[in-house]
Amino acid sequence: MTLNDQQISAARLGEFFTAGCACLQEHQKQVDALNVFPVPDGDTGVNMYLTINSAVKNISGQSFAGVGELAAKFALGALMGARGNSGVILSQLLRGFSQGLTGRKTTDARGFAAAIQKGVDLSYKSVMKPVEGTILTVARHFAAAATAAAAEGLGVNETLSRAIEAAQQALDDTPNILPVLKEAGVVDAGGQGLLYIFRGGAAALRGEA
Repeated sequence: MTLNDQQISAARLGEFFTAGCACLQEHQKQVDALNVFPVPDGDTGVNMYLTINSAVKNISGQSFAGVGELAAKFALGALMGARGNSGVILSQLLRGFSQGLTGRKTTDARGFAAAIQKGVDLSYKSVMKPVEGTILTVARHFAAAATAAAAEGLGVNETLSRAIEAAQQALDDTPNILPVLKEAGVVDAGGQGLLYIFRGGAAALRGEA
């Protein structure tokens, strides 16, 4: 395990978020096409992209003392730019994530997983009636798998890989939880959008385009 795989610096966390945003932008129309819940308005991809792009703009061209400072600025940008139900939930996920990194200069796999779990907890609380089979479910499974992998002593990259695999399985199962998704023959749009963000971010940390 390399040092790079053990610690995430502020610069690397910025790369994670920026690449996640780019991956979502690339697949934005695909996410829109999945949008049938809670209403079939075909804008989940747009709303999630506008939300995270606002966050990326809020950290662009700046240097930060640590991951805590960067995550806080990123979460603020997401909150200011949140659009639609999925965007609001995403902004709350990022707000909780930033709270989990408060005061930290760097983070390891355990710290990252704990911060994501805090984000999941906050995003559930932000919804009056949380519905399973949505972005919330995908985020929850991601956090649980990340926590388990980090507890095994795995590095950042392997932890993210395990978490993304679990999130994909959760996403694939969303039609079995929400009948409206099964009727339309699609997975949850918000969950798919979130998974694109995670996939893009993880690829950046591995040094991939």
